[in-house]
Amino acid sequence: MSAGSTTQLTPFGLSIIVPAYNEDRTILKVLDELLSLDIPGKKLEIVVVNDGSTDATRDHLESIDDSRLVPIHHPTNLGKGAAVRAGIAAATGSHVLIFDADFEYDVNDVPRLVTPLLSGRAEIVYGSRMSGFGTVHPSLWHSVGNKAMTAMANLLFGSAISDLHTCLKLLPTPLLRSFDLEENGFGLDTEISAEALRAGFRPYEVPVSYVGRSAEEGKKIQLRDAVRCVYILFKVRFRPRTTYGQRDRSLSPQVKITTNYG
Repeated sequence: MSAGSTTQLTPFGLSIIVPAYNEDRTILKVLDELLSLDIPGKKLEIVVVNDGSTDATRDHLESIDDSRLVPIHHPTNLGKGAAVRAGIAAATGSHVLIFDADFEYDVNDVPRLVTPLLSGRAEIVYGSRMSGFGTVHPSLWHSVGNKAMTAMANLLFGSAISDLHTCLKLLPTPLLRSFDLEENGFGLDTEISAEALRAGFRPYEVPVSYVGRSAEEGKKIQLRDAVRCVYILFKVRFRPRTTYGQRDRSLSPQVKITTNYG
């Protein structure tokens, strides 16, 4: 950068994407807490993608009168990945955060994810459950499986992250839209992380609280999703890679806080 030049700052805005499929027991509470968040600059939108729910999820969404809520309805269930991709396409904020509708994660952790981004210490931020101060894994295999997949990703991409599959991923919107995302199911979590690592970006990790659901409580992920995860990691790894030092920083704009969006 030449002497006297200044860095162009982008107004910070947070788009929280909430994929929901048959979450009528929790969706109202999750959205109430998300809409109550105190986000710097107050630029907040909640993009809720109702992915073909057959319960009262749609009715609950239509009962909320708040301009910050952006509902998207899929006529049939297309998968979590398809729902998140639809949310990314609709987002208007400078950054996107994915948040599940089932209350496995704590809304109060969201401001803690935003802080290192606004201070300029981070380009992307992950909420890590591995070092969380309040973490409950539903089973030994859930914990071991995630650690094994994370270790595999680190070996493939030369990274050192602790939680590949955390839902709480805070990424710049331009970076997310630069990825050629294809997954419609749970594999999108893996695909986003793999593409970010392939592009040379490394997450700044913040410990978060997590209380995992059991299958009886509605946990939808299955063994075949782990197999798909391995496939995705290798598929993305063997595309051309960018090193950390050569990453395209224009895809991660520096932000400023403003209250004037006119």
